[in-house]
Amino acid sequence: MTEVKTSDHLIVNRSGAVLSLTLNRPESLNAFSPEMILGVTDEIQKAQEDLNVKVIILSGSGRSFSAGGDVKTMGQANAVGVYDHIGKLNECILTIKDTEKPIIAAVHGFAAGAGFNLALACDLIIAANDSKFALSFSQVGLVSDGGGSYFVPRLVGPHLAKQFMFTAEPIPAERLYQLGVINYLVPLENLQEETIKLASKLANGPTRTYGMIKKLIDHSMAATLEEILEQERITQTMMVSTEDHQEGIAAFNLQMRGLTPPSLDGISF
Repeated sequence: MTEVKTSDHLIVNRSGAVLSLTLNRPESLNAFSPEMILGVTDEIQKAQEDLNVKVIILSGSGRSFSAGGDVKTMGQANAVGVYDHIGKLNECILTIKDTEKPIIAAVHGFAAGAGFNLALACDLIIAANDSKFALSFSQVGLVSDGGGSYFVPRLVGPHLAKQFMFTAEPIPAERLYQLGVINYLVPLENLQEETIKLASKLANGPTRTYGMIKKLIDHSMAATLEEILEQERITQTMMVSTEDHQEGIAAFNLQMRGLTPPSLDGISF
């Protein structure tokens, strides 16, 4: 089953268990608009409640993933308007993080400013090998928004975070791949195919387990070891009675029947 909804700001494509959201302002390199941000938030919130959606892909139309904030309108904004706009962006970022389903950012061209941070909010990033990223806020006399001040230091450390934000230098995808920020690096012509392949693999996996893994890892960034140990204990107690676990055990036993090497004897999970 495939369903497609297209607007001036967002393309929504539902194919089986995979929901694809494509930022759709190609003439402005998919710079954010209020309608675009609200649309992404709304679609992800609906996907969270839809048991048939297993994985979400976030990408951009045209030549780039997203240039972030719309520079053309920046000089016209007042303090109240900026506060309101960033509030909408914050809700979108938090919705991405709170959703118990894997979200894949598929990046090509440029991901700049808050567009870079939007990708960082996702669970996995697959990028074209010629794509570039930039934390370009300082070029226009601004600080990061969209969570960059949170995500980037945790991924690359404070010194590199300051370098990237001070200089606003374009960062090749290859460098971010080596730093562990990007999960998969592929040729541009293979980006869509490889993204769908990854999404399909996750869509056929244990959805509820992925959701719990996502919550535990994200929460661990601001938790103590003791807190995470207890959360793992509580979550695991709940997970052993789920269909995900029972199906996983059945599949594992089927795979290993008659093939278990000595090194796996007595293994426990």
